[in-house]
Amino acid sequence: METLHTVDRLAHWAEVQPGKAAVRLVDGDTATTLTYAELDARASVVAQWLVGTGLQPGDGIALLMENHPDLFALAWGARRAGLYYTPVSTHLNPDEVDYILRDCGARLLVATRKTAALAGAVADWAGVKYLLDSEAPGFLSFTQAIAGYTAGAPLPMREVGRDFLYSSGTTGKPKGIRRPLVPYTERFRDAYDASIWREFFAFGRDTVYLTMAPLYHAAPLRSVMRNIDWGGENIVSSRFDAARALELIAQYRVTHSQWVPTMMIRMLALPDDVRARADLSSMRVAIHAAAPCPPDVKQRMIDWWGPVWYEYYGGSEGIGLTAVDSKGWLARPGTVGPALLGRIHIKDDEGRELPPGQQGRIWFSGTPRFAYHNDEAKTAAAYDADGCATFGDIGHVDEDGWLFMSGRRTDLILSGGVNIYPQEIENLLATYPGVADVAVIGVPHPEFGEEVKAVIELQPAQQGSPELGAALLDFCRQRLSHVKCPRSVDFVQALPRLENGKLYKRVLLEQYTRAAR
Repeated sequence: METLHTVDRLAHWAEVQPGKAAVRLVDGDTATTLTYAELDARASVVAQWLVGTGLQPGDGIALLMENHPDLFALAWGARRAGLYYTPVSTHLNPDEVDYILRDCGARLLVATRKTAALAGAVADWAGVKYLLDSEAPGFLSFTQAIAGYTAGAPLPMREVGRDFLYSSGTTGKPKGIRRPLVPYTERFRDAYDASIWREFFAFGRDTVYLTMAPLYHAAPLRSVMRNIDWGGENIVSSRFDAARALELIAQYRVTHSQWVPTMMIRMLALPDDVRARADLSSMRVAIHAAAPCPPDVKQRMIDWWGPVWYEYYGGSEGIGLTAVDSKGWLARPGTVGPALLGRIHIKDDEGRELPPGQQGRIWFSGTPRFAYHNDEAKTAAAYDADGCATFGDIGHVDEDGWLFMSGRRTDLILSGGVNIYPQEIENLLATYPGVADVAVIGVPHPEFGEEVKAVIELQPAQQGSPELGAALLDFCRQRLSHVKCPRSVDFVQALPRLENGKLYKRVLLEQYTRAAR
């Protein structure tokens, strides 16, 4: 009979390379290291505990925690126990946490002393709460709960558990996507993992992967879990700091990394001498995604780091994916690449397919159907009559089928009957000296319906002023059609952007809508 040990990749690597670091969790100047043997043993205990609580295959747990070493043991333990695990953002409010816990059907929640207050404020959810590293009223002790289990004890053979993640909810409530469980023997037949991460991004046993983003986001969590599957090493920072990022790359000889454009902008803003002495010689693949990157920013990063930059466009829905390396991007600046998963279709509002060069809604075909958990209406809205699916974005393809993004349909500004997509304007304003971040939105206007407004976050040394605002408007008028140009500029201390780079435009729109009433 085949046992878990023979098919579980963590167990395999714990035997082959027990002393190799699976994860190094960096917090400031200190690092906590989990070897493959240590992570395997901890995950074994967690899996036995989860099974011992009575959880059945396909049940779910939730993890409300910062980047914590035991998050990996919990995730891997849930895999072995045949359970879904849902990481929950530590920046949500109690009602939002309650919504996710109820919607995903989690039977138990694991929190830490840093998140205990937030978890404790979720009062009506009927599941059981455990506290990982301390004790508090309303929580059971995780340490006591696992005390009776021994690493290496046999487990029932179940299908492999998996993550059950929720979108960032930038335009509404977060949406969950619950994929079916599969047997361990089928786990590594996943064409997406093989063709994208193993072949295109060249992840493997020699990979040293760096992430400086919260693990409750899909990209960092899944990349670390994949890299453990393949025997690589992972450097996980508790927070992003531009100068520290360069130090970590040199210290651990990082080969692969993942970033969002705001991180890239902050690294570019470092003093010249700091950037000049950075040792980037080990870096082979620097990936960016999640948010549009201004072409000027990407060009500068390629000039600095070399042609190691890769970009992909996709989503948790898995309906399609494009990707491009530095060589392809330099040949077609602004592209997000050809389709590596699915086939691209550009369609107008009536569903007619458009020729190359014409802008329309981006659709994909040729991939398995997905469904938003507990939301048939949102699922139906993602598909058209031909069975094509969309993330809701707008763009065009060139003659060779390479995709270029224009923006999200939900970001569309309708001013005087003209459709305006903010991304082109945002990309331009991001090149202005002293601009750290920018959002372009439509605000109410009595005659035109909406008018274009730029909301600007400046670099720390810069100060907003009417003169700077006027200079920014003039900068746009010299380079864009006047109908696209912002009519006003506001300066803010910080834009409402998530750690994964996604902008909460909904928050800005609500602020300006209220102010106009």
